[in-house]
Amino acid sequence: MKKEYLYEKECRAIIGACYEVQNNLGHGFLEAVYQEALVHEFSQLNIQFEEEKRLNIFYKDIQLNKYYKADFYCFGKIVVELKACEVLTDGHLAQVLNYLQATKSQLGLLINFGASKVQVKRVINTYQ
Repeated sequence: MKKEYLYEKECRAIIGACYEVQNNLGHGFLEAVYQEALVHEFSQLNIQFEEEKRLNIFYKDIQLNKYYKADFYCFGKIVVELKACEVLTDGHLAQVLNYLQATKSQLGLLINFGASKVQVKRVINTYQ
């Protein structure tokens, strides 16, 4: 029996778009270049997204002045954070977890274009 993943169809579309960008640009560009290319690719594939999504932070039901900004918020439920570095760190994972907490979302995709091939980490919010 095949194991199903959370938002599998949506994740396949997002990850497929990332591979398309990587296949066309290769590695070595700044994160902002990959982000701009993904805007084009997401639009071509009709992937619902918000770019530079402002994520408000609350403390005891009070909205704080500080906020996060996710690279993309796709399908109204998946945080997508891009990196262009040699190695993903625990700090990058913590960043996505914070974004998940702020949006009360279950799933984030941490995508790194900086290695020789696209790296994708699924990040699950278990602290809801």
